[in-house]
Amino acid sequence: MKKLMIAAALTLLAGIACAQAQTYPSRQITLVVPFPPGGSTDTTARIMAERMRASLGQSVIIENIGGAGGSIAVGRVARAAPDGYTIDIGQWDTHVGSIIYKLDYDLQKDFEPIGLLSVNPQLMVAKKNLPADNLKDLVAYMKANPGKINFVNQNAAAHVTGYTFEKLTGQKVQFIPYRGAGPAMTDLVSGQVDLLVVQSAVALPQIRGGKIKAIANLSPQRSASMPDIPTADETGVPGLYMSGWFGFWAPKGTPKPIIAKLNAAMVEALADPAVQARFTELGLDVAPRALQTPEGLTKFQQAEIDKWWPIIKAAGIGMQAQ
Repeated sequence: MKKLMIAAALTLLAGIACAQAQTYPSRQITLVVPFPPGGSTDTTARIMAERMRASLGQSVIIENIGGAGGSIAVGRVARAAPDGYTIDIGQWDTHVGSIIYKLDYDLQKDFEPIGLLSVNPQLMVAKKNLPADNLKDLVAYMKANPGKINFVNQNAAAHVTGYTFEKLTGQKVQFIPYRGAGPAMTDLVSGQVDLLVVQSAVALPQIRGGKIKAIANLSPQRSASMPDIPTADETGVPGLYMSGWFGFWAPKGTPKPIIAKLNAAMVEALADPAVQARFTELGLDVAPRALQTPEGLTKFQQAEIDKWWPIIKAAGIGMQAQ
C-alpha cells in the first residue's frame, strides 16, 4: 500500500509538472544579475533578455542584486520557487569562485543548469596614466615603487587573479573592495584606482575609447575578437590566467520541460547574427553548441570546479559574505 501511495504521489507530481510546462511561460520571467548595472554580466543579460522575449512570448526583466561577489543574488535564485520564473546569469565568480564566501546553498546541488552562453577573455586593465603598458613594465614599476599599486577586488576572479599575480611576481598589491565591475570601471576611468581585472565586455569600449589601457589578456591564447591584446605569457608573467564565461541557471527542481523551453530560447538567441555581432563587439565568444545544453554546462562547471577549487583552498582565500 505504501509503495502504491508513493507511486501515485509521484504520478501526480509529474502530471502537475507537465501541466506547468505546457502553459509556461504565462507571465514575465525575472533574470537575476548578481552585480550592479553597467558591468559585463549586466550588459550580456540585457542582450539575451531582449532576444529571448520574442521566443518565449513573455518579457524577461532584469533584477540587479549586488554584494558579496554575486553570492547574495545567487542565493536568492537558489531559494526561489522552481517554476522557471526566476533564473540567473552566472559566471566563474558566482558558480565556481564564490566558495570564498560562507554560502548557505550548494553550488553543485541547488541549481539546474540551462546552458553555457559564452567563453570570455578576462583582461587586466589599468588607468590611462599608469606608467606601464604591459606586465613586464608593471612589475618593474612595482619593484621601484613598492606599495603604490592598488588592485580592485570586485569579485572572486579578481581576488584569485591578484593572489596569483603576487605569487608569480613576488610583488604585493593593495586590494580595494568594490561591489561590481561597473562602479570599479567608473573609478578606473577617473584614475582613482590603478588596476582592474574584468571581463572584456565592460573593458573594450573604454579601451577603444582611449580612456583606459589594456595590460594583458589573461587567457592562454589571444582572442579572435581582440587579437591586438597580448596574453600574459607574451608580456612578462607566464601562467597568469583567469577563466571567464557566462551561463544560465534555474533553481533545483525546475521541471525539465521548462528547462528545455528556456534552453531553446537561449540557443535561438545565440544563433541570431545580431546577437553574435553584439557579442563580438563586447569581446565575447559564443559557447560551442555542445556546451549550450544543460548537460554541457554541467560538465563545464564541474571541470572548472575541479581546476579552481584546489587553487582557492590552497591559497587560503576566504571572506565573510556581507
